Amino acid sequence: MLQVENLTKSFNGKLAVDHISFEVKHGEVFGFLGPNGAGKSTTINMICSLLKPDSGSIRINGFELNPDEPAMRKNLGVVPQDIALYQEISAVQNLVFWGQLYGLKGALLKDRIDAMLTLFGLKDRAKEKVKNYSGGMKRRLNMAAGMLHNPELLLLDEPTVGIDPQARHNILDVVKQIAREGTTVLYTTHYMEEAEELCDRLAIIDYGRILASGTRESITKIVGENRFLKINGIFTAEAAERLPKEIPNLALISLRDKEVVYSLPAHFGTGQFLEQLGKSGFVIENLSIKEPSLDSVFIKLTGRELRD
Repeated sequence: MLQVENLTKSFNGKLAVDHISFEVKHGEVFGFLGPNGAGKSTTINMICSLLKPDSGSIRINGFELNPDEPAMRKNLGVVPQDIALYQEISAVQNLVFWGQLYGLKGALLKDRIDAMLTLFGLKDRAKEKVKNYSGGMKRRLNMAAGMLHNPELLLLDEPTVGIDPQARHNILDVVKQIAREGTTVLYTTHYMEEAEELCDRLAIIDYGRILASGTRESITKIVGENRFLKINGIFTAEAAERLPKEIPNLALISLRDKEVVYSLPAHFGTGQFLEQLGKSGFVIENLSIKEPSLDSVFIKLTGRELRD
């Protein structure tokens, strides 16, 4: 459905997207998982032709991206991270405007608007000005506008940022529903739990580079059975770096001021580890343990947590 090959984009000489390649298959939800500034939105903006790539190619249904091709515009829906709504008019008026831009009119436009308002639970306030909506309602209407023309490929750029749990639940349910009905979705997020819940496959991206891609299960195998232990407290850098020499198969993942992260085999007891920390002069203020997960993969690949 969507093929991205060797895509690159720089701003002021700094690579924002660094020669990335991935494929989104027809009917799947493909997650783009990474922190703010990782290159997710830049990639989305190139796919929907708001930005021109420095190099690389983008193909939709086997055809090179051409924003002037009516059929390609019709089959592509975009929900941007920034709210793309007019605040001084109603939800219905916003949807009429966006629907007409997509070439919808008459009974078809009316039916699609009614379907979207119902789907996102906005029908009872459809004639109210958008400026009076909550953040969650605006996010849901933003999605409705991008889905109004029933696109074959939908690009969702952080659609749940800054909203309440109820609105997030509605949006995630809608994504699951349209995927079951055959819509292909590229979903960018920095919420690990969303990627785990929604995505058939995903790519982990940071600093413009894809670090890993595949199913959640295949990506999680990168860390094997190891647990990740993050220690905050008082210790010397020398002690932190020496510890892996004292504990078999212990690996140092990252070291910062008053924080160190290790990878520890599951068979090695936490009690033994804590005992060794004490012998090494660690004063522990906080210790957290992460079992094998997407989050632990991200820590292994980048040396930091996703929300850092």
